[in-house]
Amino acid sequence: MDPNYRPQAIEKAVQDFWADNKTFQAKEDFNKEKFFCLAMIPYPSGYLHVGHVRNYTIADVIARYQHMLGKNVMQPVGWDAFGLPAENAALKNKTAPAKWTYANIDHMREQLKTLGFAYDWSREVTTCDPEYYKWEQWLFLRMFEKGLAYKKLSAVNWDPVDQTVLANEQVIDGKGWRSGATVEKREIPQWFLKITDYADELIDSLDELNEWPEQVKTMQRNWIGRSYGTTIQFNVNGYDKALEVYTTRADTLCGATYLCIAPEHALAIHAAKNNKKLQIFLAELKQNTTSEADLATQQKLGMATGFTAKHPITNEELPIWVANYVLASYGSGAVMAVPAHDERDHEFAKKYQLEIKAVVNNKDGSAADVSDKAFIEYGTLTNSGIYDGLSCEEAKTTITKALTEQSAGSSTTKYRLHDWGVSRQRFWGAPIPIINCDDCGPVAVPQEDLPICLPEKVNFTQGIVSLADIPEFYKTICPNCGKGAKRETDTFDTFMESSWYYARMACADQTTEMLDARANYWTPVDQYVGGIEHAVMHLLYARFIHKVLRDESLINTSEPFNRLLTQGMVLKDGIKMSKSKGNTVDPDRLVKEYGADSVRLFTIFTAPPEQSLEWSDSAFEGCFRFLKRLWAFGAEQQNLFENEKDHNVDWSIANAVQQEQWREINLILKQATYDFERQQLNTVVSGAMKLFNLIGKIEAKEIANNKNATEVNHALIHISFRTLLLILAPIAPHICQKLWQDLNFGKLIVHTPWPKVSEQALETQTVSLVIQVNGKLRSKLVIAKDASKEAIEAASLDDESVQRHTQGKTIRKVIVVPNKLINIVVTD
Repeated sequence: MDPNYRPQAIEKAVQDFWADNKTFQAKEDFNKEKFFCLAMIPYPSGYLHVGHVRNYTIADVIARYQHMLGKNVMQPVGWDAFGLPAENAALKNKTAPAKWTYANIDHMREQLKTLGFAYDWSREVTTCDPEYYKWEQWLFLRMFEKGLAYKKLSAVNWDPVDQTVLANEQVIDGKGWRSGATVEKREIPQWFLKITDYADELIDSLDELNEWPEQVKTMQRNWIGRSYGTTIQFNVNGYDKALEVYTTRADTLCGATYLCIAPEHALAIHAAKNNKKLQIFLAELKQNTTSEADLATQQKLGMATGFTAKHPITNEELPIWVANYVLASYGSGAVMAVPAHDERDHEFAKKYQLEIKAVVNNKDGSAADVSDKAFIEYGTLTNSGIYDGLSCEEAKTTITKALTEQSAGSSTTKYRLHDWGVSRQRFWGAPIPIINCDDCGPVAVPQEDLPICLPEKVNFTQGIVSLADIPEFYKTICPNCGKGAKRETDTFDTFMESSWYYARMACADQTTEMLDARANYWTPVDQYVGGIEHAVMHLLYARFIHKVLRDESLINTSEPFNRLLTQGMVLKDGIKMSKSKGNTVDPDRLVKEYGADSVRLFTIFTAPPEQSLEWSDSAFEGCFRFLKRLWAFGAEQQNLFENEKDHNVDWSIANAVQQEQWREINLILKQATYDFERQQLNTVVSGAMKLFNLIGKIEAKEIANNKNATEVNHALIHISFRTLLLILAPIAPHICQKLWQDLNFGKLIVHTPWPKVSEQALETQTVSLVIQVNGKLRSKLVIAKDASKEAIEAASLDDESVQRHTQGKTIRKVIVVPNKLINIVVTD
């Protein structure tokens, strides 16, 4: 063996060996427990930085460990390839998005291969491939037939820079999540999927996801936002429609002092017809997007409409205001304002000097102070007529019942979740397979015509292109009536593609149907790895589409991902690593200089998977030095490893120190196994380093006149180094594989069963005691558990380190604390 660690040569040889042996190509095998491991697939931006590498390394370590547990493992890979970045890059570089995207995929594929990930490349999917999105179009048409897909005129978030619609989740602080441009409100025809039909199941089945982070489940529950409340009808004076309001606090109804409606509400538009100031105000509000996340912090703005409504209990006339903190998309776009008991209403009422009327006392019956802020706690009712003295919960039920009897209200379950708007107005996406006919309306594209492909020859040199600019794409014939018609020019939201790739990977070579029986074998994904930022977009949409696939009998489970790990960010100087911030670390350079195993080891060792990792040059170089030492030790002891075959040591011939070392080896293995199972991967590396240090303390040379001691030491080195390679193999697979082969341990370390802890070793009859002199730690003693007090004292006093600290002094007494310590008290 070359005594020098040359990672580039080692890693190339090992990767070729895996490729030649098709080591990670998965096949369905019903005789083994399957394990589907998957990281959220990358967007082909053209490069990987260390943040990406961490995500894929974590998943790869888990997959390799499962291989060693003897499971049938599949770890596929793919490319989430549609989207605005490719289109914007095409505009910038005056090239076609497809050309830019596929060039990036080729580059990133090679990057992933150099990092040694255990991917089954035969299952690679690319979401911009017509053979992929053909089946997405097919599924959409199935949903269209069942009424789960529909088109309607809708108020949308419009990004004026990217010139496309954004979902509410894609608007952050009023700006587009990619462009950073201030988002506008527009009303245009849009395609929607009825995710709300699955709202109850989506929220209820979260309870079954026992291996998902609670934070993610909470985020989804809050986003779906199921609430139980009351719908109340307020009759509007001089207007032919009642104002419908939904509230979860019917108990505070008598505290309503005004009503608020959204700027887009039909009553607001009606009121503005003869009110110039209100027209101007509505126009100003239309320019500002108002996402639900912004409501709590934005400045409250409003204007009276001049209309009033009758209170259904008190018969008071309540003024109706237009306010920017009311969303048209939430409920009916109208709220009853109870400023004494709602913080936003309170702020608005104070600003516009509207009445604030307290109707809930403290729980002890004392009056609540609402002069400076709203009282939002539960208590007992006051100023509410016949309902005074009721608890808030009692009042909710009683008031709702009374409103129902008067046909002025009813119990209602509401959701914050809205149907998923999937229309996008940009070119680089999967075309929506609908033909719009003036006579027939929206008509499904015949199945035999799928896929509807994007045009190939498109000129991106003149600016933004959409399918609506390409007559040769949209001009067609209606399949129903045969008249001229127009193909749908919107493309799918890219979250459509990412909502089902995991299932397609199970049968990526299937050409005649969307999914086949292999999808039922492999799904659900046993381990999914990706960022928490996808909790209420990708993960929620994937759960929805999975349930649709189930209802179409394409899959036989109800959830796509059994276990979810959300990895932390990679930081540099405390700032998230990203290309836009210019603080990325190039993994290509690191791999060329230090090798892939050093990159992998650093990303696993430096922090627990779910926590942020701070980049450190010194820590990275420390990982490289550890691997150099590991290689050097293997080369140095090559003869011992090649000749030592017998692990069936008679441990009764081992001395106390050797038995303690054997016990320590098994304790480290036991902890590493536990840490792998709980995915505390950084401490696996800590254990491996501890084991390597232990190996260095075992004497490899012949021990004069003591054949038994020599034999046990050699066995200890062999067992411990073999165990060390097995523990490290999922994390630093190249060096471990090469050492495994070169030292004649076996052929494929990844197919070697995970080592078993020796219970005999853990039950060894030795104990490790701390030796103190005058209370200060001076040494350690390994001795038989049943050793007498006299034997322990004698062995302690015979220790070289102890003798240095007791020489020339008077030993007053020796204190022995069983199974713990010895303290030798001395005086000068």
